[in-house]
Amino acid sequence: MAVLEKGNITIHTENIFPIIKKSLYTDHEIFLRELISNAVDAIAKRKMAAYAAEAQGDLPEPEISIVVDKVNKTLSITDNGIGMTVDEVKKYINQVAFSSAEEFIEKYQKTANDLIGHFGLGFYSAFMVSTKVEIDTLSFQPGAQAVHWSCDGSPQFELTDSDRTQVGTTVTLTIMEEEQEYLEASRIRQLVKTYSDFMAVPIRFEGETLNKQRALWKESPQNLTKEDYLELYRYLYPFQEDPLLWVHLNTDYPFLLNGILYFPKLRPDVDVSRGQIKLFCNQVFVSDHCEEVIPEFLMPLRGVIDSPDIPLNVSRSALTNHRTVRRIADYIAKKVGDRLKALYSENAAEYLKCWEDIGTFVKFGSLKDDKFKQQVEEILLYRTTYKAEGKTEDAPTVEVQTEDDAWADVSADKNDGDPYEKAGYTTLKSYLARNKERHENRVFYCTDQSTQATYVELYKNQGIEILFMESFIDTNYFIPFLEREYSEVKFSRVDSELDKTLLEEDKANEIIDPATNKSRSEQIKELFEKALNNPKINIRTESLKADDPHSTPPAMVLLPEAMRRLREMTAMMQQQAMAFPDEHMLVINVNHPLIHNILSLSQGSIVQASGESPSGELAKALCLHVYDLALMAQKGFDADGMKGFIERSNAVLTRLTQ
Repeated sequence: MAVLEKGNITIHTENIFPIIKKSLYTDHEIFLRELISNAVDAIAKRKMAAYAAEAQGDLPEPEISIVVDKVNKTLSITDNGIGMTVDEVKKYINQVAFSSAEEFIEKYQKTANDLIGHFGLGFYSAFMVSTKVEIDTLSFQPGAQAVHWSCDGSPQFELTDSDRTQVGTTVTLTIMEEEQEYLEASRIRQLVKTYSDFMAVPIRFEGETLNKQRALWKESPQNLTKEDYLELYRYLYPFQEDPLLWVHLNTDYPFLLNGILYFPKLRPDVDVSRGQIKLFCNQVFVSDHCEEVIPEFLMPLRGVIDSPDIPLNVSRSALTNHRTVRRIADYIAKKVGDRLKALYSENAAEYLKCWEDIGTFVKFGSLKDDKFKQQVEEILLYRTTYKAEGKTEDAPTVEVQTEDDAWADVSADKNDGDPYEKAGYTTLKSYLARNKERHENRVFYCTDQSTQATYVELYKNQGIEILFMESFIDTNYFIPFLEREYSEVKFSRVDSELDKTLLEEDKANEIIDPATNKSRSEQIKELFEKALNNPKINIRTESLKADDPHSTPPAMVLLPEAMRRLREMTAMMQQQAMAFPDEHMLVINVNHPLIHNILSLSQGSIVQASGESPSGELAKALCLHVYDLALMAQKGFDADGMKGFIERSNAVLTRLTQ
């Protein structure tokens, strides 16, 4: 066998191998990804040469094969790609893609921001796990001589003739003693599945094809079915519920990018700060952390982004800070906004089904990204107590399950009214326009339908529309955000105050008791102040409007908006539950029959030695009971408070049944 050449790979390359082995790559396992990627590139180049009529004969079916020899401790990767001539081996292997060692070291140590492949280092990752690396290659060019190259990880290489007869390349690694895991079949299968599962070239190992997945994101959306998208999601994220909807990304200007992003159903245990999207480069898996590419508010999305234009560091282990990354993030946000707007306009039923989950994305995005906010501000929905008028008989309908488990018809005919309002949802713009005459630039909202049900019902009975803003993002971030965006609009929670439209304002005709020279309202207030004996409770008497006084509450606890928000924000910053404030307002509804009865009871004439009549004592206990019930509606009890309430309730019931 004639030795064609011996020599050093380049001047001073003794500095390169330690960097490759110790510093450049943190995960040794990626060597297989790099060698398979090189093989796929070689096959693609041979195909291009054939199209350009540079290659002779028929192209073979593309194939990459992996062979493990445990006896000789070797792992080989073979492709039937374009192959290399002796000059190409010298050029691409020995010279480390044209860069001298000093140049490489200087650039790498300074910035580490150069694109992968810029130095042609993928092949050299093989030395992380090998005591020796060999190449057997035959170029597609007519009359080419097969070449054998070998290197033991030192600066010395050997280049000789080879007896290879098939066009293509085989890279053979003699695996180090401490890296023997890469001779195990299960490990090879796992690495191919992780990094190369979506490669367009079949990868054969032990008689089977390891990579079987279609890279759907590289295909045209017109050729894909709903089931295609769902199958990809189920494969990428097994044991998860199916996604709500997805966005197919496809652009070649000003950068090349393909991808499919899925909106998952949000779960309480989902970490919205941790990226779930898998980053690929030419169908090769790179990372499942691509936070820099995805806008922060879209972090909970799942799926795939594939782009050769995303700048990675030399080892592909991390994204680099680059203007292209920011432009890609902006593009993704815009495409997501476009998709949501299209769904809102074209399929109200589907949009409503998804809203409970995607609403969090949309609101968070509005907070974080002004461009995105401008895109989606017209499609932000809020559940409302308002119901639009019924549809015509002939209009087609779609049933949508609303948050209270009722099923509402959503008309597909826009001429039959707004389908969202018919399902009990509205936009803020519509709410403000609809209520302009009744309460201009005023929004009444509820954050907990169960505990604030009394207040909501009171407003509804007077024809006042309430918005339900019950999510964590609503109460802590979005309402203050909306107040900044709509500076003229005031937001009031239903339990923060009583709007004047709920009250009987005329107190001029109220009867004055000649014995005490006090009105009934003053007597009731005095009665409750004595019974509660707590100066921190501000007691106020009001007459609540109602056709039936029994339909209104006898008393309500109010928490002023500004004070409550301050306490909520403080509790959130301290990561504690908000303690119920000692200082609050108790509104007594003097129109309620129970309050009338308690007042009458308190005026009983028989006085005991204690100085109070039995009926007066019962009236006092009932005042406490009314307060307890109002407090309970506000979740105002701690453990001791609940214990006291039960004891007082039992005492009242006992007294009433004597």
